[in-house]
Formats: sequence, structure tokens, C-alpha cells
Amino acid sequence: MEHVEAGGASIPKIGLGTWQNTGTACTETVRTALDLGYRHVDTAQVYDNERAVGEGIAAADVDRDDIFLTTKVWRSNLRRETVVSTVEESLAKLGVDYVDLLLIHWPHPRVPVEEPLDAMAELRERGLVEHLGVSNFTRSQLRAAADAVDGPIVADQVLYHPYKEQSALREYCVDAGIALTAYSPLARGRVLGDDLLARIGDRYDRSPAQVALRWLVQQDGVVAIPKSTSRDHLADNLAVFEFSLTDDEMARIHELEGGFKTKLRNRLPALMRRLPV
Repeated sequence: MEHVEAGGASIPKIGLGTWQNTGTACTETVRTALDLGYRHVDTAQVYDNERAVGEGIAAADVDRDDIFLTTKVWRSNLRRETVVSTVEESLAKLGVDYVDLLLIHWPHPRVPVEEPLDAMAELRERGLVEHLGVSNFTRSQLRAAADAVDGPIVADQVLYHPYKEQSALREYCVDAGIALTAYSPLARGRVLGDDLLARIGDRYDRSPAQVALRWLVQQDGVVAIPKSTSRDHLADNLAVFEFSLTDDEMARIHELEGGFKTKLRNRLPALMRRLPV
């Protein structure tokens, strides 16, 4: 497994996303993923699956200290007292003494970023959190967060896949030594029917999904957290470290970000949701 080193954190480049995976299915997915070799699991308060994730971790034959575990504070919980109390609840649900990475899930327009970050830093001082980060922050919001806390912001988790242009944010993160974690890295399945990804995959006997993930993790400082419940697909995700893309292939996939429809979708998401795909 390859890692991104950021702010003292060593983050496995492929993690398990658990959004919309709950109950016993989530527990079994986490256990299976860890048994296959995953060492990075991502959850959140709002996913309503922290208890199931924790049960999967407990059921796997993997030491807790070998797992990079992330959870996120939901935007309605960003006041100082609520950050502390809800993270303590998250730890109890997860059945762990600490999380490796705690993220602000979304910025809040009426809560100054200093407030949740101060509370998160307090949790770090208490040993309940190893590292701090954010999610869905723009460059300017990320810069403000980095300026607001004593210690590094180690990651910004954002929507990133071959059709989502994130070059400016990615370059900022590289310069700042911050990991960029890609959620929905398969564009909710859109990559599976992509002709370019399929043609590239044919050269390596790989699927379009594997090519898309390889494109992400081959970029400096990028982590991907695909969601999967199938044992075969979980194993396929780990296999992206068994091949590499050429510079030309990387560039051609980057060009998918630049198409007219993609640019319009990125800039006007509310409008594009109302238009045919």
C-alpha cells in the first residue's frame, strides 16, 4: 500500500468509503476490506454507521493501531461544546480510544472556522484525535482553516474524479503539504461506461474503474476512498498499485475534466441536475 505523508500523518492512498453503507452490511464490508489489506476506513457522524464501522473493525484480525480511521463532524455540530460532545459520542460508537483523522464535514457560513478547529485541537491535546482536517473546503476556506489552528491541517476531502476539475485545489494542496482525499472517485459509476478509460484499461487488462482510481492515486498527494460492498470489487480497488499509467494516459484522462458539459456541470451543478445527462 502506498501512502501520502502530510503534516505528520501517513495516509494510505486507497481507503474504504462507507457513505450509504449501514447496519450489518457495513460491518461485513469493513471486516472484509480489512482482511483483504485495506488499512484506511472513512466514516462520518451523519452517515449513521459509526457503530457498524466499529463493529467491523473489532471483527477483523487487524490491530487497531494499524488502521487509519477517519470520521467527520457534521455541520450542525460545529459549536465548541457540540464538537467535543459529539466526537466523544463518535468514539463510543466506534468502540475506539481515538481517531486518526477528524474532519469538519462542511464549512458553515455562520460558524467561524476557528471555533470547531479550537475544539478539535483540544481533542487532539486530550489524545482523542491524532490529526485534524477538513472536507468540502475551497482553496480560500482551506487557507483560512490552516491559518486558524495551531498545527497542520493534513487533508481536505472533496469530490474528485475524472470529470470533476480540481487542478487549482490540488496544486494548492501539494504546495501546502496537505493531502487531497477524493470521495466519489468513480463519479457514482459514470466511469464504468467511459470509452477512453475502457481503451486504456484494455492495455493493462484492467477495468475503467481501476484506471480511474489509478489516475487519482498516481497524482502527487491524492488519496481515494471508493465505496464498495463486493469482495471482488474491494480487491480490485487494491490492485491499482499493480500497474501504472503513462504520462500521455494521465494527460488524456485529465482532459476529461475540461469538456464543455463537464465544465458546465462543475460550475452550475443545480442547473445541470435538471438537465438530461
